[in-house]
Amino acid sequence: MTIPEIIVSILVILAGLFSLGTAIALWRAPDPLTRANLLGPTVGVSLPLLIIALLIHTWSVDGFNPNNFIRAIIAIIGVWVIGSVGSYYMGRAIYGVTVVDNRRSK
Repeated sequence: MTIPEIIVSILVILAGLFSLGTAIALWRAPDPLTRANLLGPTVGVSLPLLIIALLIHTWSVDGFNPNNFIRAIIAIIGVWVIGSVGSYYMGRAIYGVTVVDNRRSK
């Protein structure tokens, strides 16, 4: 194995471990609001690691391509933005359904 293949393998294994940890945490979470907030490691770390691994693999096979580099940066930023906004809206929706306001019931 070459050095880039070893680096790509390590990144993919790390991404898999983060995803496994998230799956175990989701399974053990006590309520839906906590489950919605536990997706952070997968969205914030695991998916960008997979994008970087693909980028390194592409560079080792085809050489450096600035187009792929810019696309990878945009994809990572997009994953972070969409993950943050999606987590916010899921949390708001779940909070609105699961929490009862005792002040209004009096």
